[in-house]
Amino acid sequence: MTIRYAMEPELGVDEFVDVLRRSTLAERRPVDDLERIAGMLENASVVVTARDETGLLVGVSRAISDFHYCTYLSDLAVDRAFQRQGIGKELVTRTHIAGGFHTSLILLAAPAAASYYPHIGMQPHGSCWIVPRR
Repeated sequence: MTIRYAMEPELGVDEFVDVLRRSTLAERRPVDDLERIAGMLENASVVVTARDETGLLVGVSRAISDFHYCTYLSDLAVDRAFQRQGIGKELVTRTHIAGGFHTSLILLAAPAAASYYPHIGMQPHGSCWIVPRR
């Protein structure tokens, strides 16, 4: 199976939500608030996609970067039927390339995915602080 990767800054809301639903990420994203999803896509610095040979979107990464110091990988989703094929790792690599290898790539892992990231070479960081959404 051939997977085609591309930068897709104009990725549509419907396709994005569809792949979020086919991954486990929809559980933690506002997929029923299409206006918010549209804003998430419009304001992303980097959107990298993975498509199968039919053109079906099977993976996506969405990041915010200053392109000088840090790149925050805010969404990484791979269709459950396409997981364990290296697609997520390739999306992470291509996102980091787009943001610049001279930037730190930062990601907050979902609890269910926390064991995945060391497997692809990411290092844990012992300190993260957030102010939750209101």
